[in-house]
Amino acid sequence: MRVAIALSGGMDSLRAAWLLKEAGHEVMAFHMRLPTFGLADTAETDRHRESRLQVLAQRLDIPLFVVDCRETFFQKVINPFLRAYAEGLTPNPCVLCNPTIKFGYLLQQALKAGADKLATGHYVRLKAPERPAERYALLSGADARKDQSYFLYGLSQEQLARALFPLGNETKESTRLWVRTYGFDALLHEESQEICFIASGDYRRFVEEYWPQATLHAEGPVRDTSGAYIGRHKGLYRYTVGQRRGIDIPSTAPYYVLALDPKTNTLWVGRARDLLASEALVGQLNWVSIDPPSKPLRAFVRLRYQHRAAPAVILPQSNGTVRVRFEAPQRAVTPGQAAVFYDGSTVLGGGVLQKNSGEI
Repeated sequence: MRVAIALSGGMDSLRAAWLLKEAGHEVMAFHMRLPTFGLADTAETDRHRESRLQVLAQRLDIPLFVVDCRETFFQKVINPFLRAYAEGLTPNPCVLCNPTIKFGYLLQQALKAGADKLATGHYVRLKAPERPAERYALLSGADARKDQSYFLYGLSQEQLARALFPLGNETKESTRLWVRTYGFDALLHEESQEICFIASGDYRRFVEEYWPQATLHAEGPVRDTSGAYIGRHKGLYRYTVGQRRGIDIPSTAPYYVLALDPKTNTLWVGRARDLLASEALVGQLNWVSIDPPSKPLRAFVRLRYQHRAAPAVILPQSNGTVRVRFEAPQRAVTPGQAAVFYDGSTVLGGGVLQKNSGEI
């Protein structure tokens, strides 16, 4: 096949490209030029990165195409990222990027260039349907410590049909060993940061710069679970559910953020025990490996990338959401983050954690 590899400049996508060539595919490298904030000279950084990518592509003997995704990325990822903070949510930009940018805009550019498939360096596996009526199934990666299926639950069947994940059965350690063995160390940049488009990693400063109204009348009341006023916060966008540091209210026991209410600009706090929740409401659903269920469904649910999947019952609601009822209460269920549903290694689907009606 003619396969486009999304080449970031890191070790994972580089090894994926190598494995594709070893398998006999005709490989083309596609690099996404994305906006990066917090750098003194973004243009110079792009030139340096792309020059290094050109060297990597030459080492692999594959052509390199640079796709300018900046405008689309701003519309599809950054604007929703800012809106989420305005609504008192904690967004996950990677969950937005994969279906809209990598397997959206970039995939379309790769297909126009003659590619049959788009591959990435994600540690996930894909199972093709055995019969025409069946669906593609997305599976967690063989390396449980590096599994990235959580970030890909938003892909459609059409996108999965065009996807390849060469590292699905590999481990991160085997990739590191491969890099050292073939002498790619000096040519690779550091592992990607948590928020790829914010060089400093300081999302608070980013929000202040690109959403100026966030700083207008930003301060507001802090209240405890009884409703008592106990202090002032510095702007709701600076906090997330479960946060302990930065509340700055003296107490005999630590306070934790329980909820953010942008309507009243109130930060609600409580004790560690108040963070436990037995249920969660999930909307904006995408069912990956199964058809949307109409009856209660048992599954394991991950509430964050590093969260250990918890057993639960998923209850479909009439309004297109689902209510997740956990067997044991879970800590810091954070509106805006993704909840992803698993049956063993199979990703059933997922969605975005909603604010429950009647929430503090």
